[in-house]
This record gives sequence, structure tokens and C-alpha cells, in this order.
Amino acid sequence: MPLRGFAATLFVMLPLAAVAQAGSSLAPRVAVETTHGDFVLELDAVRAPLTAENFLRYVRDGLYDGTLFHRVIAGFVVQGGGYTAGFREVPLRAAIPNESGNGLSNQRGTIGLARMDAPHSGNSQFYLNVADNLRLDPLPSRWGYAVFGRVVSGMEVVDRLASLPTGALGPFGQDVPLERPRILRARVLGDSPADPPPVVEAAPAPDAPEPESEPPPPPGTLP
Repeated sequence: MPLRGFAATLFVMLPLAAVAQAGSSLAPRVAVETTHGDFVLELDAVRAPLTAENFLRYVRDGLYDGTLFHRVIAGFVVQGGGYTAGFREVPLRAAIPNESGNGLSNQRGTIGLARMDAPHSGNSQFYLNVADNLRLDPLPSRWGYAVFGRVVSGMEVVDRLASLPTGALGPFGQDVPLERPRILRARVLGDSPADPPPVVEAAPAPDAPEPESEPPPPPGTLP
């Protein structure tokens, strides 16, 4: 699966309660609780309506609970939303149309929809830009990677995830965080209280990492 980008932006860190009050139907907010801390996303349902709604449906279905951040590249992105702790692919809905031409840029602190090389292949996987990744934006000659929101609280958690040591684990030859960071729970702020999150699948002991001999693959493909 693919990746997305960032731009240097200053974010004000707010308590979750304050962040929740600031959301709206046009800018819904999602709290993401992880093994390494929590962060809050604000989605742009005006410029990226299909992508935002797709993400919200996965959140409300509880699909992200217990999933891995399975790809981390320092100075680039943190990617997740596609695999369980045992590296099994999550159940997917149909892919959605690419909304990369919506005017939103892959700047630091933004969230984008991961995809394969095919432009309209994005479904559950997402990436968080930890740098300005403008090369992921569309050009007149090609599709880009669709940005659909931004981190409004907890960017330091995303940076922490981006700094984790990586290696080869599971089906991936590189860029997998050796600590296997996971999403414990994702929820839409303002929704009615949900049932407790499902029990997270126990992660098997990690294999010994292999040294990387090649540069990371280009965005749009996973190792």
C-alpha cells in the first residue's frame, strides 16, 4: 500500500474535551488512542467528502481498533490502518475515487489516504505526514495522494511514532516498527458513547530485523 505527505505547521495542543467541542459535521474530529500516546484528527469533509466519510465509516465500525502502524519512515510518514497485530489484512470495503485534486497539500501534520499504484485504489490505510511531502501532491500529468484532514492535537505522539526503530517483520522487508505500535481505539468525538473496544490480538514475538541495503520504496507501493 502507498503513502502521503506534510508541511511545517505549528499545532496548538488542546485537551481532548476542548478539542471535542470544536468539531462540526463539516470538520469532524477523531480521537486516536495508541500504545505510544493519543492524538486528534480534524477531517475536511468539504474538500474531501468521499475520503473523510470513508475514514469515518471505518472508525465507527471499529476496524482500526487493534491495528498496527506497520510502516514508518523517519522524516516522511507514519502509515497504518491495514493490518492486525499478527499482520493479517483487515476486512476492506470497496476502494474510493481519488480526491487528491481537492487543493489540500501533503504538508507536515496532515493525514492522507494510502493507495496502490492505481490512482483509485485507496480504502482503509492512511498515512500521517511528519514532513512536508509535496511530491505526493497531484500534478497535471499524474494523480497524487489525497489529503483529507490534519492533526490538531498530539503531533508530538506522531513524531514519537516516526522515530521508532524499524526493520523487517512479517510480510514486509523493511520499515516496520520493531515495537509494533498499535491503535488501541479510534472514535469520532461527539458520537454517543460506544461499547468498550474489542480485545486486541496478542502480537507474536518480533523476528530479528535485517539491515536495509536499499532505499525505501517510493510512495504508492509497500515493500
